[in-house]
Amino acid sequence: MGADVTLLAQGAVDRLDVPWWVWAATLGGLAVLLLLDLVIVDRKPHEVTTGEAAKWVTFYVACAVLFGIGVWIFGDAHFAIEYFTGYITEYSLSVDNLFIFMVIMSSFAVPSIHQHRVLLIGILIALAMRAVFIFLGAALIERFVWIFFIFGAFLLWTAISMVRKKDEDEEYKENAVVRQVRKLFPVTDDYHEAKMSVKIDGKRWLTPMFIVIIAIGSADLLFAVDSIPAIFGITQDPFLVFAANAFALMGLRQLYFLLGGLVDKLVYLSVGLAVILAFIGFKLILHAFHEYHLVPEWMEITNWMSLGFIVVTLAITTWASLSKSKKDAKQQSAEGSPENS
Repeated sequence: MGADVTLLAQGAVDRLDVPWWVWAATLGGLAVLLLLDLVIVDRKPHEVTTGEAAKWVTFYVACAVLFGIGVWIFGDAHFAIEYFTGYITEYSLSVDNLFIFMVIMSSFAVPSIHQHRVLLIGILIALAMRAVFIFLGAALIERFVWIFFIFGAFLLWTAISMVRKKDEDEEYKENAVVRQVRKLFPVTDDYHEAKMSVKIDGKRWLTPMFIVIIAIGSADLLFAVDSIPAIFGITQDPFLVFAANAFALMGLRQLYFLLGGLVDKLVYLSVGLAVILAFIGFKLILHAFHEYHLVPEWMEITNWMSLGFIVVTLAITTWASLSKSKKDAKQQSAEGSPENS
């Protein structure tokens, strides 16, 4: 292939030279995946089963892996590792968000047969808004090296905050966006199938379906405040950042139905994610020191080191969480047995 087709590194800048048609093909591929989801899964509203969710999660993970292999073949192993590390990071951060989604669904009493559509539209809105964050962040990083200090410090502060509030009860409170929508438009008390608005006595009303979609989309946008700086600590290429976010969000809907109550059993997830965010925050600050030539060249965190650290941290966190949940379940069962009554 010619140089105009092959993805190339641009000199010292850690970015891919991505032609416009590659962007177009990627966006087109994502659109096709969404259409498949709409036609196959959401064509007839139904309650998504665990088996169905497992198949779709496998499918989306396979698509993400194939995309990474494509980056490896047409680009470079260096960028492929950046993509995979970013994808794993975004996906793991998304798992923590699932609990908030469950709280929102419960608060709005969303019928189970319509939950998939709510997540689909809400996450699509979130992806569009994240794209703005990504390109804004890329522009800032390209012009101002000191922004790495800001991102790094923010991630360290976020990590500390996550550990401090890990024992607090999560309770959904409508954010400013949702409250403003309620002020501007009348909202019905009941759902009207999957409709987002209905006409009653000649007046247009929004339904709870519309409100919960806005709640999901705006909640995910708040999560992006943490995840976007985190992935920029792994790769500064906007194409890879967008692709990792897109594939993580695309598979998030089915993961919601697959994990279900399992999210509650991942008791140490917030601690593991806090460790990962702190690690990436430190890496960002170290990178900034490198840019200002304040640290020796050997003091560097490579992509392989980042990938290994994140995977090991997630593995330990999952094992410890499930072990504790199993131990707690046995203890509760023993306390509730007739012998202890």
